[in-house]
Amino acid sequence: MSHVFKRLSSTVTIKAAPSKAHLHAPISASAFPAGYLLTGVHAGVKKKQGALDVGVILSTSDRPTSAAACFTRNAFKAAPVLVSDEILSSNGGRVRGIVVNSGCANAVTGQQGLKDAWAMVRATDALLPPIDSKPAHDTLVMSTGVIGQNLPISKILTGITTLAPPSLGTDFPAWERAANAFMTTDTFPKLRARTFTIGGVQYRMAGMDKGAGMIHPDMGPASTSFSPKALHATLLGAILTDAPVTPRSLQSALTYAVERSFNSISVDGDMSTNDTIVVLANGAAAGKDVKEIDEATDKEAYDMFKAELTAFAVDLAKLVVRDGEGATKFVTVTVMEANSYKDAHSIASRISTSALVKTALYGEDANWGRILASTGSIPLSPLPDSTIPTIDPTAVSVTFIPADGSAPLPVLVNGEPEVVDEARNGCGGGKLLDL
Repeated sequence: MSHVFKRLSSTVTIKAAPSKAHLHAPISASAFPAGYLLTGVHAGVKKKQGALDVGVILSTSDRPTSAAACFTRNAFKAAPVLVSDEILSSNGGRVRGIVVNSGCANAVTGQQGLKDAWAMVRATDALLPPIDSKPAHDTLVMSTGVIGQNLPISKILTGITTLAPPSLGTDFPAWERAANAFMTTDTFPKLRARTFTIGGVQYRMAGMDKGAGMIHPDMGPASTSFSPKALHATLLGAILTDAPVTPRSLQSALTYAVERSFNSISVDGDMSTNDTIVVLANGAAAGKDVKEIDEATDKEAYDMFKAELTAFAVDLAKLVVRDGEGATKFVTVTVMEANSYKDAHSIASRISTSALVKTALYGEDANWGRILASTGSIPLSPLPDSTIPTIDPTAVSVTFIPADGSAPLPVLVNGEPEVVDEARNGCGGGKLLDL
């Protein structure tokens, strides 16, 4: 159903967002990785009674748990980002816990914000099972919500400290509660799981993320700083696996995966201070004689794991786009035959953030000239022969590929416009973009 509002003499039709009911469904408990306990609780950060706003994830594996993370490159990193970055670096990539709160970002909160983030870490550390060589801190912290307000830290700490092993679980409801605790303006909990096999051993991977607005991420490994890219985003996520992976290889795989998933989505192009994606690998599904996967010692196994992590990250990232605030279209921009991945990424990013391209898609008018204008505005890597332009207009083609599997519609082939069915391509009320 469409809704109409009027302002002065203008009339604008607001299109209803597509149904998202099919994007969240129960998952068999057997699909979740072994060696994790988790839950979500209402601590009182959110005003709505019963709204889950604190999530806790604990690794209980007998094997060492590796951790990796990618954080926002925003110059104004929030307190939880700074604290998690420090812990991950000082621990050498070994962490067993994650704590998250939603409803308050704990960003631009000064020294009090840092104290509150450390307090959340210590409270969650106390829930972890004892080990022989425990680091000073064993938990990463994430926050999302309103910027510039201090956390109601006493409520959060009460929510964490009252948790006991019986209140944390391993089944779908426990995972769903944790996923709900990540949510702010999201309309559904974003939760996925999969199995994969490496070296004859079956492993599992599951994860959750949040995001609906302020989406155009640019994240990097721990201790990385401002990026020349102008756009960042609000996005939190946790991916858990029971595969054994060394910390350095887990970080390498995550950095690769994030660049091709979360750093390749866009909803509105706005900036945030809290972006964080964390991966834990606890090796709980591997026997004691199975070595941790490492890029240097077993590249084949590492490449398989990296491919699985990347595909899984892409699935989670797509859920964020589909839940974009006010979004009525899900569009994939594919750039082929660029000089480098960096150039292809830059072109796709420019197209996906163009207000003119977005209005054309929203209005279901395949005005492909706007795509060319966006493409041509990006400075690309110079070629060895500087006399050759970085983009050859006579070698550029544009094709629309419908989501329903019907025939693609080429509108530009090698710089020459195609004669197209105007009714089908969207001009004048066509149907190709009405999908």
